[in-house]
Amino acid sequence: MKLLICGLAGHMGQELAKMAKESGNCVVAGVDKSGAAGEIPCFSSFAEAPTDVDMIVDFSHPSVLAELLQFAVANRIPAVIATTGYTPAQKDDIAKAAKKIPIFYTANYSVGIAVLIDLAKRAASAFPNAEIEIVEKHHDRKIDAPSGTALALAEAIREVRPNATLNPGRSGNEKRTPDEIGIHSIRMGNIVGEHEVLIGTPTQTLTLRHEAHSRALFAEGALAAAAFLLGKPAGLYDMNRMLQTKSGKEIPTI
Repeated sequence: MKLLICGLAGHMGQELAKMAKESGNCVVAGVDKSGAAGEIPCFSSFAEAPTDVDMIVDFSHPSVLAELLQFAVANRIPAVIATTGYTPAQKDDIAKAAKKIPIFYTANYSVGIAVLIDLAKRAASAFPNAEIEIVEKHHDRKIDAPSGTALALAEAIREVRPNATLNPGRSGNEKRTPDEIGIHSIRMGNIVGEHEVLIGTPTQTLTLRHEAHSRALFAEGALAAAAFLLGKPAGLYDMNRMLQTKSGKEIPTI
């Protein structure tokens, strides 16, 4: 599979290029505003990028999205979008583009996180009156807070608790409401990614936790997503869709 990596010069872009080479894929080129990424040709904009590729994999910045989608749609190239921190309007743009090309977009490219989201949703349903808090930890270079994964966890819980409200970064002098889900963000050092869901009642507490040990985890997931997306019809795909398909429980394209 011939790949075009957006954000090639970054930490994740370099990790992805290394893993792609080891797995027999070919990184044709990259797009990065820095325009420098070692031996792989790297361009500062999509206007210069090659179009004879099978897949775009993006680990860049939300500001690049419009240009990326325009290039992908114009050239009918599937895209795996692994950047986080998008606004609701940008997420709508991704959904619109997915009507024309296949796009894989998920909050986190870890299979373990997909399992955590499923478990959190089931636990919230099993303990309908429990208080729920989410704690996420990342490195000090991460720009968005709460993390996209923390928000995905909260939204999954809201599917079984439609009255729940989100309270990111709780502060002030008011007690928590029964329906709120607190989300707490920690930014420190070189933490790859940790997510914890605490579900508590007056008699017990259930803690669900996932820790990423290496950024290679996300590159691995993005490559798996690219392999899954290759040859698919236009549509918006995510980690849950991929896992259900692998288990033989195919669901309709969104």
